[in-house]
Amino acid sequence: MGRPTALTEAGPVEGIFCRDRTVTAFRGIPYAAAPVGDLRWQPPQPPTGWEGTRRADRFGPMCPQSPTEAAATGVDVPMSEDCLNLNIWTGTAYREERRPVLVWIYGGGFREGTGANPRYDGENLAREGLTVVTFNYRLGAFGFLATPELGEESPHHASGNYGLLDCIAVLRWVRDNIAQFGGDPNRVTVAGQSAGAGMVNFLAMSPLAEGLFHRAIAQSHARHSRDPELRYLSTSYRLPADAESAGDRYARAHGASTALQLRSLHWRKLIDGNHPLDTSVDTKGLASPPLFRPVLDGWALPAGYDETYAKGLQNPVDYLTGNNLDESGAIPQTMAAALRGGRRTVRPGSPAVNVTLEQHVSAAQRKFGALAEEFLRLYPATTDDEAARASSSAARDNSRISTALWGVDWTRHATGTLHTYFWTHRTPAPDGGPRRAGHGSEIDYVFRNPAGGMGAWTEEDHTIARTVSAYWANFVATGDPNGGGLPSWPSFSPDAGAVMEIGAHFRAIPVSDPARTDFWTRFFLTQQAW
Repeated sequence: MGRPTALTEAGPVEGIFCRDRTVTAFRGIPYAAAPVGDLRWQPPQPPTGWEGTRRADRFGPMCPQSPTEAAATGVDVPMSEDCLNLNIWTGTAYREERRPVLVWIYGGGFREGTGANPRYDGENLAREGLTVVTFNYRLGAFGFLATPELGEESPHHASGNYGLLDCIAVLRWVRDNIAQFGGDPNRVTVAGQSAGAGMVNFLAMSPLAEGLFHRAIAQSHARHSRDPELRYLSTSYRLPADAESAGDRYARAHGASTALQLRSLHWRKLIDGNHPLDTSVDTKGLASPPLFRPVLDGWALPAGYDETYAKGLQNPVDYLTGNNLDESGAIPQTMAAALRGGRRTVRPGSPAVNVTLEQHVSAAQRKFGALAEEFLRLYPATTDDEAARASSSAARDNSRISTALWGVDWTRHATGTLHTYFWTHRTPAPDGGPRRAGHGSEIDYVFRNPAGGMGAWTEEDHTIARTVSAYWANFVATGDPNGGGLPSWPSFSPDAGAVMEIGAHFRAIPVSDPARTDFWTRFFLTQQAW
């Protein structure tokens, strides 16, 4: 059997067979021209065509990012501005197939990540009948720098959303090319986790992405428009004036006062290993969002969450979203003592973890103001251990209630399906530390790629992974995760007060108790709508 080939609009490509030879992989296919020279801080342009058949047997370069974090991915690929490439996994009979398509967007705070990460290897999902696409998008200053001059260059007077525009370019590429790889351009799901989930949320609000995808999966951080966590998690955005002012300061700090001077700098000069923060945002806590993140530019993102949902301006897609047991400041109780005795570095978008009574009380006063006493009655503590437990309980209630209220707003005008979840399985830690249902831990179960290899999982882990990946595959195919004898996952109902627990159990559970739900709902009403 010869090597598999497929035809793209830029030319033919030659892939490779995977370990399971019923699956074919194509790696490192350019979906846009290299964003270098005059194309740095421009919307992505079509890829340059090539003569002959292009080998697509290895991953392309990752986009510029901090070398230390790039190394942490465990991916042995070079780093280059010429990084706008994608990867495809599909069945070997792709010429006769029209499979549902999953387009995966990596997380990483808009500052790190690569579609070549082995966690996102699509072979197992392709074996389940999907065509899987991963890709790179521009990060940090390269993806989200806004300045007045860059805005003037744009016919839309918009700057700062180049990474988001890369995602839209991928979806256009998929629309125009994926049938050649056995994918169905009329059944495209865009999915991601953390900043990738933020991108999913933004794509669902972008008129530029209308019609390019039909379903959405946001793993962590779909939040109510009045939840202060919107301001620093992966859902955070900037207003144009703030983004341009920060961009000007960033340019001057790097010895440039014009776009020409900025574009003349070597890309390594624009990588900041210290991850600049946007400390101008009042997050009601100690966390700050990353400086570089999407912008309400009036073009790619015309409006924020509240206005978009109130007017029903979001794209008509089916939606699946949820949160994890041990994220957004919540931890297993077994970690409290270690965190209490150690130093925790707060990273961009990372909420504080309160493990002492003093931290619990001061965080409540900072966040809730006049409502702090009521909060502390609902989440009482008299010792450090009680405080750690109460703080985690509050963080979990915050996330579930906020997502439920987001669901109420989303469904007010939406016509597609909506399913919400709460991931509760505490997974083995690769370093042998405490088991956690931490931020991103569900990814390995969706893709069925255990960190450390298949032997790192128990049979229980494998059983959970088979169920979770089947839910995801069903949703990508039909807009409904149910089917094939799986535990029933009810659709979201604004009046039900329930969410689907997945992981440790598979069942509908209450979002919270009435008193706590009432408290969080009233608190959100005191906050600015985003």
